[in-house]
Amino acid sequence: MKLLRPLVLLALATVAPFTARAAEDAAPGLAVGQPAPLRDVRMPGVDGRATAIADVAGKQGTLVIFMCQHCPWVKAWQTRIARVGKEAIQRGVGVIAINSNDIAALPEDDLDHMVAQARQLGLAFPYVMDSTSDVARAFGATHTPEAYLFDARGRLVYHGAVDDNARDEKRAKQRWLRDAVEAVAGGRAVPVAETKAMGCGIRLRAKVQG
Repeated sequence: MKLLRPLVLLALATVAPFTARAAEDAAPGLAVGQPAPLRDVRMPGVDGRATAIADVAGKQGTLVIFMCQHCPWVKAWQTRIARVGKEAIQRGVGVIAINSNDIAALPEDDLDHMVAQARQLGLAFPYVMDSTSDVARAFGATHTPEAYLFDARGRLVYHGAVDDNARDEKRAKQRWLRDAVEAVAGGRAVPVAETKAMGCGIRLRAKVQG
């Protein structure tokens, strides 16, 4: 038994960077069936333009993903996010990625790092900075990454994680986000409407009073 203990400690050390941490002052989570809040708020993006959720809405639906640069969970899933986003656009589903982190606390998540990340991934959709964190608050988003998929009527039909294996895509058995996008694009009911979003807690900016 003594020989097993170092192996256990090593395993825990390996998992530690992937511990989830929720944002403390987010609003109650958006419920399935509700519309996207603050759809018309334009946010500065990596392309030098200000873009709102409403600006990217597709005929078949809209995918909103909260993500960032520093988080190991995002880094584990970001290639898949880029791919699912590109495929969604091709299927008539609009896509936007939003970074709501306080860059004073997490300087790795500033706009310059976002630009580099977008170039590295070849993002085919807008990636914007929620400079007040108000959009994340309105959604009740607490993690990066965290996905919200709305159908053609603008109603939330999927909320949660990308799939069930951040570490190894080949071992993922449940590809919730991809399946949801395919269902929405095909005008079908989403097979799984909600899963637990796993990732780093969004570090919200202090709320402006007044």
